[in-house]
Amino acid sequence: MTRSTPRTALHRAAGSLAAAGLLAAASLAGAAAPAQAADTPVFTFGGPAETALHPYPESGKPKSSKVGITLYNPSEDEENGGFDGDFTLTFDLSGVAGVADVKIDGEASPDCRITGTKAVCEDWGIRPGSQSAADFVVTAAKGSENGDTGTIKVTGQAEGATFTPFATRLTVGGPDLVMERLPFKTELTPGAKQQAPITFANRGTRDADGVLLTLRYSRGLDIPQRYSNCEYTVDDPGLPEFGWTTALCSVEGAFEAGATYTLATPLTLEATERAYYDTFLYGIHENSAAQRTAQRAGAPFERGTGGVLKAVPAKKGAAARSADLDPYDNQQEADFRTENTADFVAYGDQVAGTEGSFVTADLGFRNEGPAWIGHIRSGEDVATVDFTVPQGASVATKPESCRAVTADGQYRENQNTPAPRYFCNTSMTVRDGGGLDLRFELRVDKAMVGASGAVTVRNTFLKNPKLPFDPKPANNTAYLILNGEGGGSDSGGATEGGDGGSGEPSTPPTSAPDPEESPSGTPSPPESSTSGGSSAGTAGGSGGGGGLASTGSVALIASGTAAAALAAGLVLFTAARRRAARHS
Repeated sequence: MTRSTPRTALHRAAGSLAAAGLLAAASLAGAAAPAQAADTPVFTFGGPAETALHPYPESGKPKSSKVGITLYNPSEDEENGGFDGDFTLTFDLSGVAGVADVKIDGEASPDCRITGTKAVCEDWGIRPGSQSAADFVVTAAKGSENGDTGTIKVTGQAEGATFTPFATRLTVGGPDLVMERLPFKTELTPGAKQQAPITFANRGTRDADGVLLTLRYSRGLDIPQRYSNCEYTVDDPGLPEFGWTTALCSVEGAFEAGATYTLATPLTLEATERAYYDTFLYGIHENSAAQRTAQRAGAPFERGTGGVLKAVPAKKGAAARSADLDPYDNQQEADFRTENTADFVAYGDQVAGTEGSFVTADLGFRNEGPAWIGHIRSGEDVATVDFTVPQGASVATKPESCRAVTADGQYRENQNTPAPRYFCNTSMTVRDGGGLDLRFELRVDKAMVGASGAVTVRNTFLKNPKLPFDPKPANNTAYLILNGEGGGSDSGGATEGGDGGSGEPSTPPTSAPDPEESPSGTPSPPESSTSGGSSAGTAGGSGGGGGLASTGSVALIASGTAAAALAAGLVLFTAARRRAARHS
């Protein structure tokens, strides 16, 4: 499974405004495509439904905003679903004459040019999925006034393809909702509660007609209140590894330009018994159907049944709705460290087979809690399952998340033939009650009684194998027993005659070196068994990770993961790819 990079993921989690927002806006603004022959592709444009412009200043240069237009190919066939041909995109700028000055972002859109009130982009090839079509830098026109508005119309043309028309609106002035940062206590203990008096300001030129408060918090945190004007989703299916709870609260009122507001009753933020490393994101946007759709990002939500969440003061009647002048200051975030532990318990298996036969072994570990462990900032893998193949056997097939190494844990370039040892990384999160389940198919090369191989869950760094959060290292090792005679263990922390859940290995596993550094020993089997490597097997694969932003803000940039820029790296890559294909 391909996972988002750290910064991409948080941004997407935090606000989903970037990719999700653009696609939502595209669906709202685009007209239905005409009926086409089954083999005629139909491409759609995406982009913001509306962009607010800072009013033209009395002195100095006007402040610019950016408008990115995307192009979407709905084909799900990554190999053969691309469009191989020239195409032309036309942007009619006459509708914003006197309202905005429009320039092309030359680095992002090298194949575009503006002539008079028309911009034209010529390119070749449209791969499946979403890609950048054009990026514009826009400013309010000199002489424009607050409230002036106009639209840019987008059309496309190519032989053998159809493009759904699209329009995006530019408006001078608007609200500018700014979320203030709260002084949270960030070093916690399970059960700790603190108030979250969410406070925001409107620093724009126009009032905001209602606001949408967005709260996102990872698995170890909770906000017990469930308001009737809020809708909630737990474990966003679009971000399964993060364990997010998301609350979208529609708060009514006219929120005046220049005024500051706070919740009538502060929220309560609680560190649960699962807490360890956790993140809380809180943002504010003007309320609208398009904004709610973008923030939902397709996840199922349920409405709360409690009281109504209100913000005070709200002094005016209905205000004209507009886009936010600066969407990059709409969100804040806080990270928490809770003093807690998680018990990772290794488990092995007992299998038997005659010489030349194949057997299936299930091994791995479970997190018996109480904490969940998530490295959602750094995106680092939480742990590694270190498996030594029993003597007399060889691996025929292995999980994709596992990589073959030498007997002493060194790097092994050949991943397609059997190895004596395998490292299998988790993802960036391991939930309480979760873990890593691995299935290996082994070939019995030589029938040996009671051969065993260690199964150890450890830190990803071999030189420092201890799991810093695990207070029970004794059950971090179990064994895979091949052709045993009443001995061995099929669950974690095995010793001969032990309980399988907390027993010490007969010989504690010794730490091995990092594959990139120096070698060390492998875990030792029970005294009654002999460990060893083997040869045989098949295909390779490796585990990987990627989490929220590892440094700096993860705010949505229209949200740090995404913020909006969820597509930024993809855009640059696709542009280069298209140009390369065109000139090859």
